[in-house]
Amino acid sequence: MDLGLSSLQIDERERGFSYAHDAPLDMRMDVSQTLTAQDMLATYDVDQLTRIFKEYGEERFARPIAKRIVHERDQQPLTTSAQLTELVDEVIPRSKRSGGNPAKRVFQALRIEVNGELDKLARTLPQIALHLAVGGHLAVESYHSLEDRTVKNFMAKGLRVDAPADMPVVAPDMQPFFKALVKGAVKADEQEIAHNPRSASVRLRAVELVRPVPQRWRKAFEEESREVVRTQHARHHSHARRG
Repeated sequence: MDLGLSSLQIDERERGFSYAHDAPLDMRMDVSQTLTAQDMLATYDVDQLTRIFKEYGEERFARPIAKRIVHERDQQPLTTSAQLTELVDEVIPRSKRSGGNPAKRVFQALRIEVNGELDKLARTLPQIALHLAVGGHLAVESYHSLEDRTVKNFMAKGLRVDAPADMPVVAPDMQPFFKALVKGAVKADEQEIAHNPRSASVRLRAVELVRPVPQRWRKAFEEESREVVRTQHARHHSHARRG
């Protein structure tokens, strides 16, 4: 799995993915879906926007930005990337900035929410594990910490002994069903980054399925996938009601 965004999509100004160009706040990967970033900024309340910016953007100033958005939209709709970038620039104190465009975390958060990226990842990983043959490999390239954390936590379930630490004998069915193919997360080297700057954020993790997924974990993986689907449906139905 390569979780990176398509550069062709990012560079299409009219899609509104980038804060570097003024464009409509769309951010949909699948343009057949109805929910856009503009819709969220127009309908989500302060608490909902704060959650998105904090969870998906890890933005320290999530609530002040959310409050400013709700205040501004009462005066004038937020419809373009330039409007949003300017708003965030005005809210975040210059002394608290870590470098780069101050709006980058907000844009990332909106994109993830619009496309349900982490939900889809959380639903897909268990399904891949259930369909792997013994000896099959699962390798994932993540491009930001939220993706990498999701992948790391999922793989950890199969890399550890599924038994209490004080158990004297570990039953075969409690042994790990994954084997790590790389140590931790592999990062791009300096030569690769020089050739392709966007690779600087990549983290590669890979495991091998060394035995069939135990029945307990099969049931857990199937339930995880169903729960993610229910969460996605609830979110989009909530938006439809607000709209």
